Amino acid sequence: MITSLFRSGPESSFYKKIKKKWKSISFIRIENRALLGTPDCLCQNSRGTFFTLELKVCKVIKGYPVPLSPHQCAFHMKHKKNTFVLVACSPELGTCRLYSGSRILELVASGLKLEPLAEGLDACASVLESL
Repeated sequence: MITSLFRSGPESSFYKKIKKKWKSISFIRIENRALLGTPDCLCQNSRGTFFTLELKVCKVIKGYPVPLSPHQCAFHMKHKKNTFVLVACSPELGTCRLYSGSRILELVASGLKLEPLAEGLDACASVLESL
């Protein structure tokens, strides 16, 4: 029996949504159980710049935490250039927020209270296209 390499759930649905909307960005979905902390997507914009995206889907709860593992934090602390966390969140906080991987510890400490690089699908795509 063949099983799916990709987990189905909120992050998978979020991935499908951004891949469909952001046509100018090339996505490679990464599912890596051997090297924990590896971001969900390796991407390339239309200018040829590579970057990584860690996808998160957050429910709005007290403190607005973003569930990041220690392995994910370690990856972003080591690889600070062109690494990003894209968080899908509730409508009152914007449909999604983009954070630089270099600010991963601040994101863990502050959650969605941290000011993002961009908010909303179009604004996030614009930042990634400008790299």
